[in-house]
Amino acid sequence: MAAAAKPPRVVLLDIEGTVCPISFVKDVLFPYALEALPQTLATSWDSPDFAPYRDAFPPEHASSPEALAAHVRELMSRDEKVSYLKSLQGYLWEAGYASGALSAPLFADVAPAIAAWAAAGDTRVAIYSSGSVAAQRLLFRHTNAAPQRDLTPLLSGFFDTVNAGPKTDPASYRRIAATFPDVPLDEWLFLSDNVKEVEAAKAAGMQSFVVERPGNAELAPEARRAHRVVTSFEGLY
Repeated sequence: MAAAAKPPRVVLLDIEGTVCPISFVKDVLFPYALEALPQTLATSWDSPDFAPYRDAFPPEHASSPEALAAHVRELMSRDEKVSYLKSLQGYLWEAGYASGALSAPLFADVAPAIAAWAAAGDTRVAIYSSGSVAAQRLLFRHTNAAPQRDLTPLLSGFFDTVNAGPKTDPASYRRIAATFPDVPLDEWLFLSDNVKEVEAAKAAGMQSFVVERPGNAELAPEARRAHRVVTSFEGLY
């Protein structure tokens, strides 16, 4: 396994296919949101608690529960990553996590690595995902890790496409790095299963490895030649 060129002072983690299986989002979280949506709309449409999520939708889709539900189904069928949909999904998932119906299945090496990085004192850990910051916090608050299921106290930052920008744009990584002004870009390590994201992080000046996990798409031979590929967070540096 390749080691980082320089021990990073900030480890920036992707979520899907990097810290937990891709199937958790596509096969568990997305179906849960669709299943919970009709009852939520029927009972909470006019509630002050739900209003901000409803009103974030374009007016033509927020005109009735039926219109909103149809628009959500359409967006999710196309795997659209618009911010108002992500916010609503986070709202729906919050109830599932709170009830115990949802729990994030982290790969076995993830929680020990995050704990070790945090315990080292000079290495911070942050998250960068296309899912909303609220959804990220929920996921890391309700994991399958033991003995500490809530990993959010060990994390130093949460970034999404709203507060950082697109994950394939090098400017997004520079924007994230600017929030830790004491850490040079070459002392960041970004870990992701997505080759284009890794390329963007490297173009910004970060170290970045491709993470290969069970269930991920097969990496092309040229990607293996161009990038360091790791299968675990153990022994990265």
